Amino acid sequence: MSSRPHRAPTIYDVAQAAGVSKSLVSLVLRGSPSVSEARRTAVLEAMARLDYRPSQAASALAGAATRTIGVLIDDYRNLWFVELLRGLQEGLAEHGFRIAVADHTLNAHVEASPLDGFLSMRVDGLVIATEPSAAMRVPEGLPVVVAGHRQAVVPGADVVANDDRLGARRATEHLLGLGHRGIGHLTGGGGAARLRADGFAEAMSAAGPAPRTVPGNGATTEEDGYVAAARLLDEAPATTAVFAANDTMAMGALAAARERGLRVPEDLSVIGYDDSPIASTHLLDLTTVDSRNARIGAMAAERLMARFAGNGGPPGCSLLSPELVVRGSTAPPRPGS
Repeated sequence: MSSRPHRAPTIYDVAQAAGVSKSLVSLVLRGSPSVSEARRTAVLEAMARLDYRPSQAASALAGAATRTIGVLIDDYRNLWFVELLRGLQEGLAEHGFRIAVADHTLNAHVEASPLDGFLSMRVDGLVIATEPSAAMRVPEGLPVVVAGHRQAVVPGADVVANDDRLGARRATEHLLGLGHRGIGHLTGGGGAARLRADGFAEAMSAAGPAPRTVPGNGATTEEDGYVAAARLLDEAPATTAVFAANDTMAMGALAAARERGLRVPEDLSVIGYDDSPIASTHLLDLTTVDSRNARIGAMAAERLMARFAGNGGPPGCSLLSPELVVRGSTAPPRPGS
């Protein structure tokens, strides 16, 4: 009769058995004098019960030799990650940490949990830059920040995001202020898109016109923007302005408008969201909402460093106020339109 080999206990097992964080176990392994005698004893007793023997790799981890933060995203094509990663990397670099990025949709067929790859790497912390799900099981004591999403929050995680509902209201109010009334919103899946659709509906309802929200194929890619804009412009030809859930969808809207012979902004105003690198190009010159993604990344780094230092306090949610960036893709509607 064969038996399944016994799995060697990990530093996370020790932390759970001792009722402390993985970071505190690391401090004990390093012999840090900052650990109280009671907690040191609890860790040592847990190690003895579990017969935990730090390997060379585990010892290196205890000394923070990996100094790696895992960053989970859901689509490399989504441009909002560019500034987020820049802000995160800059915030971590001064402390000697690096980032490892993974698109969890690419490995969904081989991993039970989207975080499996990072946990096997023994990362020191996680940044979840996608909508959290029940499958994202985070070991107790591992510092985690959810960046850009504030729904379905991971237990024990800090949250840093922009106020999507407020940003959408500002985008819609900009179009209303220019005199537009035939305004359509292009939306997609995910919590951020839902909040932006809510903000659009709130601003439209407050001003009087009925909100018209059109989905693409379910996501927020350029193709989704194209499909949604084509549907909107064909079904409601009196539309004079389009607010897209992000800059990538706005690109699709611009293509759909061009195919129909509509000039931007003379015949159709287009506004995006995120202020991604493409928005300020001379080709697009896109009016958009700056969701301050670089600052979100920097704040995520700050939260992780606070957790590592042991002075982070209870998990919190920080919402940054987005800013409207007016460029050349929006203008008042043509007289009589």
